[in-house]
Amino acid sequence: MALQPWRKGIVIRIENETSNTKRFWIQVPELETFDFTPGQFVTLDLPIHEKLNKRVRSYSIASWPDGSNVFELVIVQMEGGAGSTYIFEEWKENSEIVFRGAQGVFVLPKPLDKDLFLICTGTGVAPFRSMLHYINEHNIPHQNIYLIFGTRTKSSLLYFDELKDLAEKIPDFHYLPTLSREEWEGKKGYVHQIYEELIQKKQPATFMLCGWKDMIDEAKRKIVDLGYDRKSVHLELYG
Repeated sequence: MALQPWRKGIVIRIENETSNTKRFWIQVPELETFDFTPGQFVTLDLPIHEKLNKRVRSYSIASWPDGSNVFELVIVQMEGGAGSTYIFEEWKENSEIVFRGAQGVFVLPKPLDKDLFLICTGTGVAPFRSMLHYINEHNIPHQNIYLIFGTRTKSSLLYFDELKDLAEKIPDFHYLPTLSREEWEGKKGYVHQIYEELIQKKQPATFMLCGWKDMIDEAKRKIVDLGYDRKSVHLELYG
Protein backbone atom coordinates (compact mmCIF):
# COMPACT_ATOMS: atom_id res chain seq x y z
CA MET A 1 0.00 0.00 0.00
CA ALA A 2 1.50 3.33 -1.09
CA LEU A 3 2.17 5.90 1.58
CA GLN A 4 -0.27 8.78 1.69
CA PRO A 5 1.18 12.30 1.39
CA TRP A 6 1.60 14.54 4.40
CA ARG A 7 -1.32 16.96 4.62
CA LYS A 8 -2.38 19.95 6.66
CA GLY A 9 -5.28 19.56 9.05
CA ILE A 10 -7.13 22.16 11.12
CA VAL A 11 -8.47 21.38 14.59
CA ILE A 12 -12.04 22.69 14.41
CA ARG A 13 -13.52 21.31 17.62
CA ILE A 14 -12.35 19.80 20.94
CA GLU A 15 -14.46 18.12 23.62
CA ASN A 16 -13.55 16.51 26.92
CA GLU A 17 -14.78 12.91 26.92
CA THR A 18 -13.37 11.76 30.30
CA SER A 19 -10.95 13.20 32.85
CA ASN A 20 -7.97 12.20 30.68
CA THR A 21 -9.49 11.69 27.23
CA LYS A 22 -10.43 14.26 24.59
CA ARG A 23 -12.17 14.16 21.24
CA PHE A 24 -10.65 16.19 18.40
CA TRP A 25 -12.32 16.99 15.09
CA ILE A 26 -9.86 17.62 12.25
CA GLN A 27 -10.75 19.29 8.94
CA VAL A 28 -8.65 18.72 5.81
CA PRO A 29 -8.97 21.99 3.82
CA GLU A 30 -7.30 20.73 0.63
CA LEU A 31 -9.83 17.92 0.19
CA GLU A 32 -13.56 18.11 -0.43
CA THR A 33 -13.97 14.61 1.01
CA PHE A 34 -11.65 12.78 3.35
CA ASP A 35 -12.05 9.16 2.28
CA PHE A 36 -11.08 6.21 4.44
CA THR A 37 -12.17 2.72 5.36
CA PRO A 38 -13.57 2.23 8.89
CA GLY A 39 -10.80 0.86 11.09
CA GLN A 40 -7.96 2.80 9.45
CA PHE A 41 -5.64 5.23 11.24
CA VAL A 42 -3.84 8.51 10.62
CA THR A 43 -0.25 9.32 11.56
CA LEU A 44 0.56 12.68 13.13
CA ASP A 45 3.87 14.49 12.80
CA LEU A 46 4.22 16.30 16.12
CA PRO A 47 7.00 18.87 16.76
CA ILE A 48 8.40 17.01 19.77
CA HIS A 49 11.75 15.76 18.41
CA GLU A 50 14.28 16.43 15.64
CA LYS A 51 14.00 12.89 14.23
CA LEU A 52 10.83 12.01 12.33
CA ASN A 53 10.59 8.50 13.75
CA LYS A 54 10.43 9.98 17.25
CA ARG A 55 7.85 12.60 16.30
CA VAL A 56 5.18 10.44 14.72
CA ARG A 57 2.15 9.04 16.55
CA SER A 58 -0.66 6.99 15.00
CA TYR A 59 -4.32 7.07 16.07
CA SER A 60 -7.33 5.14 14.81
CA ILE A 61 -10.06 7.28 13.28
CA ALA A 62 -13.06 7.29 15.61
CA SER A 63 -15.56 8.70 13.11
CA TRP A 64 -16.93 7.06 9.97
CA PRO A 65 -16.91 8.16 6.32
CA ASP A 66 -19.72 10.71 5.91
CA GLY A 67 -18.76 12.51 2.70
CA SER A 68 -17.18 15.45 4.52
CA ASN A 69 -13.55 16.47 4.89
CA VAL A 70 -13.64 16.13 8.70
CA PHE A 71 -12.56 13.19 10.85
CA GLU A 72 -12.51 12.57 14.60
CA LEU A 73 -9.77 11.28 16.89
CA VAL A 74 -10.21 10.24 20.52
CA ILE A 75 -6.94 10.51 22.45
CA VAL A 76 -6.01 9.62 26.03
CA GLN A 77 -3.29 11.58 27.78
CA MET A 78 -0.61 9.11 28.76
CA GLU A 79 1.41 9.82 31.88
CA GLY A 80 4.85 10.82 30.64
CA GLY A 81 3.77 10.48 27.01
CA ALA A 82 5.46 13.19 24.94
CA GLY A 83 2.99 12.94 22.06
CA SER A 84 -0.27 13.02 23.97
CA THR A 85 1.06 15.66 26.38
CA TYR A 86 1.89 17.92 23.44
CA ILE A 87 -1.55 17.38 21.93
CA PHE A 88 -3.36 18.12 25.19
CA GLU A 89 -1.29 21.21 25.96
CA GLU A 90 -0.86 22.73 22.51
CA TRP A 91 -3.84 21.81 20.36
CA LYS A 92 -6.54 24.47 20.39
CA GLU A 93 -9.37 25.26 17.99
CA ASN A 94 -7.84 26.50 14.71
CA SER A 95 -4.49 24.83 15.44
CA GLU A 96 -2.77 23.55 12.31
CA ILE A 97 -1.49 19.97 12.36
CA VAL A 98 0.45 17.75 9.96
CA PHE A 99 -0.79 14.22 9.32
CA ARG A 100 -0.64 11.36 6.85
CA GLY A 101 -3.35 8.83 6.04
CA ALA A 102 -5.73 7.24 6.23
CA GLN A 103 -3.93 3.90 6.14
CA GLY A 104 -4.07 0.43 7.62
CA VAL A 105 -5.63 -2.98 7.00
CA PHE A 106 -7.47 -3.36 10.33
CA VAL A 107 -10.83 -3.21 8.56
CA LEU A 108 -14.05 -5.20 8.43
CA PRO A 109 -13.84 -8.59 6.74
CA LYS A 110 -15.90 -9.10 3.59
CA PRO A 111 -18.42 -10.60 3.68
CA LEU A 112 -19.53 -10.53 7.32
CA ASP A 113 -20.58 -14.16 7.15
CA LYS A 114 -19.26 -15.24 10.57
CA ASP A 115 -19.88 -14.02 14.10
CA LEU A 116 -17.72 -10.93 14.67
CA PHE A 117 -16.06 -10.25 18.03
CA LEU A 118 -14.78 -6.69 18.53
CA ILE A 119 -12.68 -6.80 21.71
CA CYS A 120 -11.09 -3.64 23.07
CA THR A 121 -9.82 -1.63 26.00
CA GLY A 122 -9.70 2.16 26.41
CA THR A 123 -9.44 4.20 23.22
CA GLY A 124 -9.20 0.90 21.35
CA VAL A 125 -12.96 1.32 20.90
CA ALA A 126 -12.32 4.03 18.27
CA PRO A 127 -12.05 1.86 15.13
CA PHE A 128 -14.99 -0.28 16.26
CA ARG A 129 -17.19 2.77 16.69
CA SER A 130 -16.33 3.70 13.11
CA MET A 131 -17.15 0.20 11.84
CA LEU A 132 -20.46 -0.06 13.69
CA HIS A 133 -21.78 3.25 12.42
CA TYR A 134 -20.75 2.25 8.91
CA ILE A 135 -22.59 -1.08 9.22
CA ASN A 136 -25.67 0.72 10.53
CA GLU A 137 -25.75 3.46 7.90
CA HIS A 138 -25.18 1.09 4.98
CA ASN A 139 -27.35 -1.78 6.25
CA ILE A 140 -24.50 -4.23 5.71
CA PRO A 141 -25.62 -7.86 6.14
CA HIS A 142 -23.92 -9.57 9.08
CA GLN A 143 -24.09 -12.35 11.63
CA ASN A 144 -23.88 -11.71 15.39
CA ILE A 145 -21.60 -8.82 16.34
CA TYR A 146 -20.25 -8.56 19.89
CA LEU A 147 -18.50 -5.42 21.11
CA ILE A 148 -16.68 -6.38 24.31
CA PHE A 149 -15.25 -3.20 25.83
CA GLY A 150 -13.16 -3.43 29.01
CA THR A 151 -12.21 -0.53 31.21
CA ARG A 152 -11.84 0.24 34.90
CA THR A 153 -14.77 2.49 35.70
CA LYS A 154 -18.04 3.54 34.10
CA SER A 155 -16.76 7.09 33.62
CA SER A 156 -14.10 5.63 31.31
CA LEU A 157 -16.60 3.95 28.98
CA LEU A 158 -16.12 6.07 25.87
CA TYR A 159 -19.25 6.67 23.74
CA PHE A 160 -21.35 4.70 26.25
CA ASP A 161 -24.80 6.13 25.45
CA GLU A 162 -24.08 6.20 21.73
CA LEU A 163 -23.07 2.53 21.64
CA LYS A 164 -26.10 1.55 23.70
CA ASP A 165 -28.24 3.35 21.13
CA LEU A 166 -26.52 1.50 18.28
CA ALA A 167 -27.30 -1.79 20.01
CA GLU A 168 -30.99 -0.83 19.72
CA LYS A 169 -30.65 -0.03 16.01
CA ILE A 170 -28.38 -2.75 14.63
CA PRO A 171 -29.94 -6.25 14.54
CA ASP A 172 -27.85 -8.92 16.29
CA PHE A 173 -25.38 -6.36 17.65
CA HIS A 174 -24.55 -6.98 21.32
CA TYR A 175 -22.81 -4.22 23.31
CA LEU A 176 -21.03 -5.80 26.28
CA PRO A 177 -19.02 -3.30 28.36
CA THR A 178 -17.29 -4.67 31.45
CA LEU A 179 -15.67 -2.89 34.40
CA SER A 180 -12.71 -4.23 36.37
CA ARG A 181 -12.58 -1.70 39.24
CA GLU A 182 -16.15 -0.63 39.93
CA GLU A 183 -19.46 -2.19 40.88
CA TRP A 184 -22.29 -1.34 38.49
CA GLU A 185 -25.37 -2.75 36.81
CA GLY A 186 -23.45 -4.31 33.93
CA LYS A 187 -20.77 -6.95 33.52
CA LYS A 188 -17.79 -7.05 35.88
CA GLY A 189 -14.23 -8.22 35.37
CA TYR A 190 -12.07 -8.45 32.28
CA VAL A 191 -12.96 -8.97 28.62
CA HIS A 192 -11.61 -12.51 28.47
CA GLN A 193 -14.30 -14.24 30.49
CA ILE A 194 -17.01 -12.72 28.30
CA TYR A 195 -15.77 -13.93 24.91
CA GLU A 196 -14.74 -17.28 26.42
CA GLU A 197 -18.35 -17.88 27.45
CA LEU A 198 -19.70 -16.79 24.07
CA ILE A 199 -17.50 -19.12 22.00
CA GLN A 200 -18.10 -22.32 23.94
CA LYS A 201 -19.93 -23.73 20.90
CA LYS A 202 -16.89 -23.01 18.68
CA GLN A 203 -19.08 -21.27 16.10
CA PRO A 204 -17.35 -19.80 13.00
CA ALA A 205 -16.04 -16.40 14.11
CA THR A 206 -13.66 -13.56 13.36
CA PHE A 207 -11.94 -11.73 16.21
CA MET A 208 -10.67 -8.14 16.04
CA LEU A 209 -8.59 -6.98 19.01
CA CYS A 210 -7.66 -3.35 19.69
CA GLY A 211 -6.08 -1.86 22.80
CA TRP A 212 -3.23 -2.51 25.19
CA LYS A 213 -0.64 -5.11 24.27
CA ASP A 214 -1.12 -7.20 27.42
CA MET A 215 -4.84 -7.63 26.75
CA ILE A 216 -4.25 -8.46 23.09
CA ASP A 217 -1.49 -10.99 23.82
CA GLU A 218 -3.67 -12.79 26.36
CA ALA A 219 -6.77 -12.73 24.16
CA LYS A 220 -4.94 -14.07 21.12
CA ARG A 221 -3.47 -16.92 23.16
CA LYS A 222 -6.82 -17.82 24.73
CA ILE A 223 -8.72 -17.73 21.42
CA VAL A 224 -6.17 -19.96 19.70
CA ASP A 225 -6.12 -22.33 22.70
CA LEU A 226 -9.90 -22.63 22.34
CA GLY A 227 -9.40 -24.03 18.84
CA TYR A 228 -9.58 -21.04 16.50
CA ASP A 229 -7.07 -20.51 13.70
CA ARG A 230 -4.58 -17.67 14.18
CA LYS A 231 -5.78 -16.22 10.87
CA SER A 232 -9.17 -15.55 12.44
CA VAL A 233 -7.58 -13.12 14.93
CA HIS A 234 -6.74 -9.57 13.76
CA LEU A 235 -4.79 -7.11 15.91
CA GLU A 236 -4.30 -3.38 16.38
CA LEU A 237 -1.83 -2.66 19.19
CA TYR A 238 -1.69 0.41 21.43
CA GLY A 239 1.41 1.00 23.51
